[in-house]
Amino acid sequence: MSIKSMVAYNGREIPKEDKVFAASGAALDAVEKYGKANVINATVGALYDDEGDLLVLKSVEKAMKSLPAPSFAAYAPIAGTPGFKDAILKAALYGFEPKSYTAVVGTPGGTGAIRNSIANYSEPGDKILVPNWHWAPYKSISNELYRDVERFQMFNDKGGFNLEDFEYKVKKLTRNQEHLVIILNTPANNPTGYALTMDDWYGVKKVLDEVSLEKKIALVLDVAYIDFAGDPREVRSFFSVIDNLRTNVLPIIAYSASKTFTLYGARCAAMICFAHNPEVAEEFVKVNSFSCRNTWSNSSRAPQEVIERIYADPELFKVVEEERAAAREMLLARGRGFEEEAKKVGLDIVPFSAGFFVTVPCSDPDALAEELKKKNAFVIPLATGGIRISVASSSEAKCRKLPGLIKEAMENLGM
Repeated sequence: MSIKSMVAYNGREIPKEDKVFAASGAALDAVEKYGKANVINATVGALYDDEGDLLVLKSVEKAMKSLPAPSFAAYAPIAGTPGFKDAILKAALYGFEPKSYTAVVGTPGGTGAIRNSIANYSEPGDKILVPNWHWAPYKSISNELYRDVERFQMFNDKGGFNLEDFEYKVKKLTRNQEHLVIILNTPANNPTGYALTMDDWYGVKKVLDEVSLEKKIALVLDVAYIDFAGDPREVRSFFSVIDNLRTNVLPIIAYSASKTFTLYGARCAAMICFAHNPEVAEEFVKVNSFSCRNTWSNSSRAPQEVIERIYADPELFKVVEEERAAAREMLLARGRGFEEEAKKVGLDIVPFSAGFFVTVPCSDPDALAEELKKKNAFVIPLATGGIRISVASSSEAKCRKLPGLIKEAMENLGM
């Protein structure tokens, strides 16, 4: 008898292929065959320029190339170098001065921050609360850690944040769990581009204020796209709300330097807590450093050194800010362009504010994605009932062309 499997699946559902990377691979094959100008590759979760090349801030690239060998070859401390932790806190808060006690632990990408938050602030068997429109790895990370997800409906019938269902699910889960991890990806939600308003945040605060103090809640804010979502200070206005929550709620910011500094492959991020007392802040560093050590050991030193240098050099910092602002305006123009053309052709989209992605709801995402391939337009089909379009990887001209192609494809399929 031949053994055909050696893996202990432990209840996990592992797909044959990752849909994002499969679609991206197909797009790259089409580019090779037909040329960049003739292909719309709206699959990539990274910022590309109008010529279809990865956009890397020149100032950051220069700083990276100037590093001496010890600055990229030596191990970094488990929680990050001291200079990096100071700099990343400044980058994440952008002038906001919390009353809470803050603490920082470096992670390899925002994924690491999400992983540690679930591992250390929930228990095996718990459910993690996420919106129905969410980044798929929230569930797979939870499953890897013997948790699952509970979804609340992100939007109500008026297209606003569904506070009622959020409240219902918080109450439902806290009846049976001592710990509850809530993940909110805002502003510029992946995959929709939606951002909670200040009124939404006051509503979230009210819901959490009503949870028994015997329950412990970790409110994880995945702000991966925050620095491309609008004015850097305005998009952080909700920090004043999460800085004023009750003692049984620990806000954790998952901040991706990979996005902000266009260092995707360098895998650099941090998790930052707003604690009510120094003991909780110290515990945050201890337990998350422990998880780092026993999962990936330490994060890459090179991007930490680069970010530290940027914040130590006012001239370099100024150039980085200027370059990022130009990239942000380009991205916002693409999103507005897609919205405008969608409205013209009568294409419904999920409520959108800003960011890397727009989502079009549909009844058969896989069929629609296949139909669009015939036009050399590549998108990501979502299990939640829609297709995700990356405006980050498509020029404004292509973003304006896509809604018509999608509408035509949907009509061809009878959607």
